[in-house]
Amino acid sequence: MSKSPSPQFLQKIPDYYCVKHLEPPQLFCDDDQITLCVKCFLSQEHKYHMMHGIEEASVNYRKLFQEILNTLRKKLEVAKSILADVQGKMVMIQREEHNFKEMIKSEYRLRFRLLKENNEMNLLRLQGCVFNLNTREANLHHLIKFARELEEKYQETLQRVNSLGRENMNTLKKSEDRVSTQINSLQSLIRELEKNCGESTLALLQNVRLSLERSESPLLQCLEPAYITNLSFGQITGMSEMLRVFQRHITLDSETAHPLLVLSDDLSSVRFGNVLQGVPDDPKRFDFSATVLGVESFSSGRHYWEVNVEKATKWQLGICKESASQKGDRLKASRDKFLLTGSIMGSDFTLWVFPPLKRVSLREQMHKVGVFLDYEYGQISFYNVTERALIYNFSYPTFQGALRPIFSLCIPNEITNSDCLTICTPQTLSCGVAVNAQSSLV
Repeated sequence: MSKSPSPQFLQKIPDYYCVKHLEPPQLFCDDDQITLCVKCFLSQEHKYHMMHGIEEASVNYRKLFQEILNTLRKKLEVAKSILADVQGKMVMIQREEHNFKEMIKSEYRLRFRLLKENNEMNLLRLQGCVFNLNTREANLHHLIKFARELEEKYQETLQRVNSLGRENMNTLKKSEDRVSTQINSLQSLIRELEKNCGESTLALLQNVRLSLERSESPLLQCLEPAYITNLSFGQITGMSEMLRVFQRHITLDSETAHPLLVLSDDLSSVRFGNVLQGVPDDPKRFDFSATVLGVESFSSGRHYWEVNVEKATKWQLGICKESASQKGDRLKASRDKFLLTGSIMGSDFTLWVFPPLKRVSLREQMHKVGVFLDYEYGQISFYNVTERALIYNFSYPTFQGALRPIFSLCIPNEITNSDCLTICTPQTLSCGVAVNAQSSLV
């Protein structure tokens, strides 16, 4: 009976030799992913397994490792991109949260002002009443009640934004940790496979099984960006009825309309024409964008109007500074206009505000937009009339010069386009409705 090799003898045998038969390997078993000597090959254990010569197997696995490396490198670049996006979002949402809170403060400051002014107006009306004292006292109770409700609504909205902000930051931090771990794992595996590809034939084949096992999980791993809740979803509701106290009759200025635009006879609606209209050349006429201004010009006071956008797929609404000439679209400067842009592509509805260019999220498509200007307080606000909710507001220290309503449609690529914008007729509020409209502030 033959004696087993001593441990001292085995230490002198190269690592890739067959320990059982003490012979160099000449074959590679794909099923078990190990090297075999001839005697191992003849055993019953590998009788039905797929075999390759050492050199052939080495070529095949080097090629396979290179393919895996290419995939892993692409995944690494994706992971790095996701990490950079996550870290960018962490900075962005802090800034967005601050801006959104300022917008909330601006909106509720306006509501408090309107509530106070509405109450003062009511008191003036009551000066001639017989039951003046009792009526004034009741009015004061109403004012205190609505002021308290406004404060509660304001605090609730701020708390909702704070909660969304914390959730978003926690989501991003978890994503940052997860993606950082994925990056470290990918980098380690890439270094390992690069080292294996540089090894000798037998050394490479000795590590095949381990390398493939380690590669399996990263290859199957799904790299996903972090999804956060847009703060715009924390809508500021209410306000619509009170704003209608300031609703103005806005008419379109035919002298400023782009030649492709057709205005209705009552100058309340604008649509595309199939051909250029035969209109006189006028320095006030837009010749670059399909835009028309409102006739009305505002240098003081509060003003509100509503526009039906249901029949338009791409539109812009807002306020611009009055200009002597619209040639070449001189309203491009950000200080000259404040815009809300809507776009529908299939089932997707997108809103943007400018300046600066920023996307605003809504849950559903909007059909009617309210535009509000408070000249003295430097505020411009856009409202979703259907939902009675604020979309976005701009706050500036002061306005200078006259401001005018602006309406735009996207010039179509096709010959015909049915897009249309219609200015809504102001609703007449009775004195009683106007007096009690303060209830709509909350």
